[in-house]
Amino acid sequence: MAGFQLKRLGLVMEPQPGNPLEVEGVLNPAGVRGPDGHFYLFPRLVAKGNYSRIGISRVNFNEAGDPSGVERLGIALEPEADYELGPDGSGGCEDPRITFGEDLKRYIMTYTALSSRGPRIALALSEDLFHWQRLGLATFHPYDGIEFDGVDNKDASVFPVAIPDPDGKPAMAILHRPLFPGTRPEETACERAPRVVDLDRESIWISYCPLGEVGDEPYYLSHFSLHNRLASPVAPWECLKIGGGTPPIMTRHGWMIVYHGVHELAHSSTTAHKLCYSAGVLVLSRKHPRHVFYRSPEPVLTPELPQECIGTVANVVFPTAIDRRDDLGLPDRFDVYYGMADNRIGVARLDVPEFLPPEGLADPARAEDSIPFDGQSHAESRQTVPVTIRGGSSPR
Repeated sequence: MAGFQLKRLGLVMEPQPGNPLEVEGVLNPAGVRGPDGHFYLFPRLVAKGNYSRIGISRVNFNEAGDPSGVERLGIALEPEADYELGPDGSGGCEDPRITFGEDLKRYIMTYTALSSRGPRIALALSEDLFHWQRLGLATFHPYDGIEFDGVDNKDASVFPVAIPDPDGKPAMAILHRPLFPGTRPEETACERAPRVVDLDRESIWISYCPLGEVGDEPYYLSHFSLHNRLASPVAPWECLKIGGGTPPIMTRHGWMIVYHGVHELAHSSTTAHKLCYSAGVLVLSRKHPRHVFYRSPEPVLTPELPQECIGTVANVVFPTAIDRRDDLGLPDRFDVYYGMADNRIGVARLDVPEFLPPEGLADPARAEDSIPFDGQSHAESRQTVPVTIRGGSSPR
């Protein structure tokens, strides 16, 4: 098998007729295996006025073992905290990701809290997936002149096990993509080509919270003090923005993330910029996940179906949940759940190849990002150089 193979399996969830909590869409779910072995989705449910809650649904499977639909079970989180609410009654709990933290023996949810201050990363913990303890907003120490706090931030997820921080100490590691001013795709699309990517302010980052710090309460888990830049826009299909996707999950090659990239579609007769959200694959070192082993040069999923091209936001596939199918005895099969045009939820099957493809992209590097060789892959010694992204439309 050559490359990462991905096959659409179908639609698993769409707005329920007559349900006011879903009148503007169901999308971008978290997903995780529960204590009972069932797979649960936590979709963003959008009510009138873009007011979002996080629901709970149990996935149903057909005789072939493919996801075929969901059973709605209620609400996991709805806006209650001040950082989830605006003074005018607006607000939202949006776009969650969930991981079972093996060191904590609890589920960790990261989600976007939307208040008048803008989108921010928030965290919550659970032992059973139905009762959640809020930890508050994530905070980030400055790094090399970069101020992360006070900046819009979204699409965060954590690793399921402790990861060595830059000092070599075990830490809870979070992936996130700060939305510094000028780095949203609507803004970068307005820049004249060619444009030079700001590596510090247009990247996915890994940040670290040391484990086992203070007291018995887990609130320290939301404070991240050390950082590494992970990945910046490189390929044409992601030239306007890259960001997080599914939480990191272990494969035969290392940690895999299905992330998202944005480019501009060919100009139409209108003056509006038409954006396209696609999905690609990152594979990270098993021992040192801040190092990229492989990065797909082309997207593994891009909008094609009517449900992906027409909706609340057109031309969007947005991966947020992943399930390794150990239950079927298929550890190289992963079901990827994704938002379809910000209105529905689809699922696709991703098969991991026996060997990493040789044509993976190299990412711009900084000297301080270098790490010890762990003997795991020849890709560890791949040389990287700064790149210039040439903006504008990308061939489809």
